[in-house]
Amino acid sequence: MTSFPNPYSIAIVGAASGIGRSTAKLAASRGATIICLDRDGQGASDAAAEINAAGGKATAHAIEITDKVTQAPIWQKIIADAGQLHALVNCAGVTGKTNIKAHEVDPDDFDFVYRVNMLGPLLVSQAVLPHMIGKGYGRILHVASIAGKEGNAGMTAYSATKAGVIGLVKSMGKDYAESGVTINALAPAVIRTPMVAALPDAQVKYMTDKIPMKRCGELDEAAEMISWIVSPACSFTTGFTFDLTGGRAVY
Repeated sequence: MTSFPNPYSIAIVGAASGIGRSTAKLAASRGATIICLDRDGQGASDAAAEINAAGGKATAHAIEITDKVTQAPIWQKIIADAGQLHALVNCAGVTGKTNIKAHEVDPDDFDFVYRVNMLGPLLVSQAVLPHMIGKGYGRILHVASIAGKEGNAGMTAYSATKAGVIGLVKSMGKDYAESGVTINALAPAVIRTPMVAALPDAQVKYMTDKIPMKRCGELDEAAEMISWIVSPACSFTTGFTFDLTGGRAVY
């Protein structure tokens, strides 16, 4: 079981729901201080309140990760309040319009997905890396997708941008390999999240049928793996994309 030293501060982007919220609750229950971040500021506040009510420690901020200017003072405050930010977990992601072929993709929709799924990870990493490098320690984890490895039919924007996250992590892992900062990704298959619940049934069936275990992943399974990846125990892996696919990655 992953436990965190005291103090150990983890900023979680996308903490209002889904994988981010589950990870925030689990990490807090095991000793980490959590900074809940989300475009949905009320959702982030609700997540922090739930953690505090359970005896954990959490604060919350609304954030727009695609805007470098507006998020800069938020990260400055987070780092000043924490003294040291030990880890960043970025779970923010959107699918965009799905169940359509590539020639039907709206470039505006593609740009929106790109800004959240690819530009956002770069900008939040840039916001915390100088601090982590200065401290000689850091853990950064971006949630990618098995779609970024294999490509999902009907999900051009999502597949392309999640592939971009995997490439981003590989490059950054090499950039900072000697700094004490590890940068990794997680590539889940279908996890029971609100985002997945909003997809067309045909899209979910297409993805689930490709999983050898013939089921969706659960939020607590994702939270457990993420908690370990951003803990001090995961110290000799960087630039890597961890599998969470029920066997799909063996194809």
